Amino acid sequence: MNSYNAKDILNISIVGHSGSGKTSLAESMLYVSDSIKKLGNVNAGNTVCDFEPYEISKKSSISTSIAQLKWKNKKINLLDTPGLLDLEGEVREAIRVSESAIITVDGKSGIHAGTEKVVKLANQQGLSKIFFVNGICDASSRFYKVFENLKAKFGPAVCPVVVPFIVDGKAECYINLLEYKAYSYSNGRTLEVPIPDMGNRLNGLRTAIYESVAESSEDMFDKYFSGDSFTPEEVMSGISKGVKEGTIYPVFCGDALSTYAIDQLLNGIAWLLPSADNNSKEIATDINGNYVQLSINKDAPSCAYIFKTVIEPFIGKISYLKVMSGKISKDSTLTNMTNGENEKINKVVNLMGKEQKECDCLSAGDIGAILKLQHSNTGDTICSPIRKLILEKAEYPDPCFSMAIHLNNHSDEDKLTQNLVKLTEEDPSLKIGNNDETHELIISGLGEQHLDLALNKIKSKLGFEIEFKNPKIPYRETIRKSVKVQGRYKKQTGGHGQYGDVWIEFSPCEENYFTFEEKIVGGSIPKGFFPAIEKGLLESIKKGPLAGYPLVNVKATLYDGSYHPVDSSEMSFKMAASLAYKNGISKADPILLEPIGKFTINVNNNYTGDIIGEIAKRRGKVLGMDSANDNTQIIDAEIPLAEAMDFSTFIQQITQGYGNFKYIFSHYQDIPENISNKILNLEYQNA
Repeated sequence: MNSYNAKDILNISIVGHSGSGKTSLAESMLYVSDSIKKLGNVNAGNTVCDFEPYEISKKSSISTSIAQLKWKNKKINLLDTPGLLDLEGEVREAIRVSESAIITVDGKSGIHAGTEKVVKLANQQGLSKIFFVNGICDASSRFYKVFENLKAKFGPAVCPVVVPFIVDGKAECYINLLEYKAYSYSNGRTLEVPIPDMGNRLNGLRTAIYESVAESSEDMFDKYFSGDSFTPEEVMSGISKGVKEGTIYPVFCGDALSTYAIDQLLNGIAWLLPSADNNSKEIATDINGNYVQLSINKDAPSCAYIFKTVIEPFIGKISYLKVMSGKISKDSTLTNMTNGENEKINKVVNLMGKEQKECDCLSAGDIGAILKLQHSNTGDTICSPIRKLILEKAEYPDPCFSMAIHLNNHSDEDKLTQNLVKLTEEDPSLKIGNNDETHELIISGLGEQHLDLALNKIKSKLGFEIEFKNPKIPYRETIRKSVKVQGRYKKQTGGHGQYGDVWIEFSPCEENYFTFEEKIVGGSIPKGFFPAIEKGLLESIKKGPLAGYPLVNVKATLYDGSYHPVDSSEMSFKMAASLAYKNGISKADPILLEPIGKFTINVNNNYTGDIIGEIAKRRGKVLGMDSANDNTQIIDAEIPLAEAMDFSTFIQQITQGYGNFKYIFSHYQDIPENISNKILNLEYQNA
């Protein structure tokens, strides 16, 4: 495609619940616009936007892909996003660089959790929105039921534009309520037909349009509720203005698999949706922290935002970016504002799924990719050295599901760690880290499906044989009573011997890792040996007496002992302290402690009872509840981490994707004796 001005570029995210037909819609739009010559199919694995082997096998998108088309002299960049709730990070990346969102809704099943989530994300980013009700050719689809549910959920802003005329469960034609024309589709042909008699339904749909127009401005609101009628011109301009401002959500319908009514959707996109020069919300900061409103101008100094990174084994790093101002040209040099490194631009490409078409430049407002950047990652701003700006990064949801990575060949550990860094470059919603206590490599993501996908990438793309296991729980040990014990170390080896003698009281203390205190009277042990005694104890408490977990909340008081003027040394007193620990700590009534997480759970009122019951099953307790404004409850609870490994999976399943939660570590507490015995027996068997 030729270079376009920003006013003629539209960047649109296709979003929606899993299975609502996003990829099929993108394919249909590409086909109807003659951007591709053959219509692909998700089930056949030959669509433009689903090209990864894993997503072809699963028949489901796993990554945002980009395709381009031309319609009515507009360049339209489509960002086809995954619908799986665990892949929300991909959706957020796409929405960050879009001006608009097409929200696909299945004509049979209607609104789901994914639908509501993407509407919320689009609203947060200030995007214009179109609902596309898909699958209308299916006899089991129920467009008007879905439409009424959309209005009930999202209010009078929902505005019908293209609706079907249903006969015997099938769409006989599609009526454009703004043009006031009807079209039928058959054998690849589009025919204008007379508008059929829809009875009172047509009046109801036109009333819905007027309600939406009334929401577009105060003048229109006053006019509507005073009983005056809108002129056709007021209706058209009101809808156009409302869509661009995000206050009206037009509803289109059609069938992506058969391409029926896709031309009307494309017409609506070209007419209603804002172009890339609608930049009122794009604010950058300069190097002094001052806010700068960017002008989407191809003649300004260059500035671009990298919103996605893909690393291909034979190509290297592919940086997806949106040009916010100026041009990104081959052989130019830009500055990375995250790390200060200069980047030489070697190859600039337009994207059509996996196809890369080299171009001379990308202009302001456009989306494309740069190959083989050396120092830049997702979320970075690259810009001209003459005007240094930093663009706002996409926000990613916090990980809530973790697994331990177990490598079959331990000699590859260093190499694996290096490659896992590349994985987090591709997907910043994944987190990788070492647990210093359990000595495990932990990967954290947004759910079970998210980590399944990560496991596949590690195996297929990075070539490592690994498996995921539940992380070990970092238990602790403590004591419940005080004991006084002696530790005496004496060794004679010829010449100078070794001698150290200590009396130590071990006692419980509140919420403190370890406290050392000395109450030596009369100089029975010189002060110079106190640090060695403390060091010996610090090394000893790393392993508790029950199962070798760290000992916490213990106070050690050195109150007596003896020394030899020749044979005593720091080492001998360090050993004496260790012996006192071994001799006495097991007599101090040791117990196991488990980590407790504080959970903030947000669920629909309908699921509150199920969640409270599940918290009790997991040995947790509810701390409090609070009602939110959107018919949801916020539940504060504490749950042992050992019981919460699959809590994210439970929440998604029981709430059908509507629930979510955040958690932080809270504290350690005693484990019930029956649970403690099971843990200790298991540790004994694995020893």
